[in-house]
Amino acid sequence: MDIKQLRHVIAVAETKSFTLAAQRLHIAQPALSIAIKKLENQLGMPVFIRNDKRIQLTQEGQVLLQHAYRVVQQMQDAATAMDELKGLQKGEVRIGVPGMLGSYFFPELLMGFRRRYPTLKLTVVEAGTHSLRQMLLDGELDLAVINDREVPDSLETTHLISSQMVAVVATDHGLATHSTLDYQTFFAHELIMFRPGYFHRDYLDQVCDEHAITPKLSLETNLLAMILNIVRHGFAISALLDMVTEHESGIVGIPFTQPIKLDISIAWRKDGYLSLADRAFIDYVQQHNPSAKSSTLR
Repeated sequence: MDIKQLRHVIAVAETKSFTLAAQRLHIAQPALSIAIKKLENQLGMPVFIRNDKRIQLTQEGQVLLQHAYRVVQQMQDAATAMDELKGLQKGEVRIGVPGMLGSYFFPELLMGFRRRYPTLKLTVVEAGTHSLRQMLLDGELDLAVINDREVPDSLETTHLISSQMVAVVATDHGLATHSTLDYQTFFAHELIMFRPGYFHRDYLDQVCDEHAITPKLSLETNLLAMILNIVRHGFAISALLDMVTEHESGIVGIPFTQPIKLDISIAWRKDGYLSLADRAFIDYVQQHNPSAKSSTLR
């Protein structure tokens, strides 16, 4: 068994098609079929169930696929490590960031990092923390910004920032003069919220479950600009991090009576390779972010 065979298994498993997998791998479909059959003969067991509609993994194939992912990722890590023997003259940091932090917290840090390391490439992916965490575990990202709650044992983290979630209303809204807001009052109003999978939305869903509250959810969107504009015009209210209200006009942030404080960290795979570029990025963020606590990278 070699790395090429494992890449073949991954491609067929993900596309569920020998034809599509062959296109992805840039090889002929008959050659791929022969290669998979040869692997199955070597193993003495089938890896795929073939039928007219789609290709499925056998139970043995599912076990092999998990090992294949790990081996291929380790090979990629090894290649990155060898490249880095040349120093920080090349490399890429792939980081996932939730929308609000990407808009209000990270731009200055990203620009400063690029000024210090102009030859390094930065790839920033925006998504909810659940999606980012899974992308990190799958090796699609090197680093991800996630909520500190319920961090899997397979991830390492270093603290990034503590923030508070507040109710957000228009400056001329009837609630704007309140010093605090209880959950019942907040959820009784028309709401525009991020979709499930974002840490603040998931936290508020948990609050509803714990207090047996049915929210008046009028609109779900992951477009922060849309949320802000709708709130400004008084059509609905929302809940966002307090850093948003510090930068946006026409809206007011009101703390909840039971404060919602969030600890947010940068995470990476415990068993993955943390490249020199990744380490340089984490070090830069810690040095230039007064909210970040020092942490020893393992």
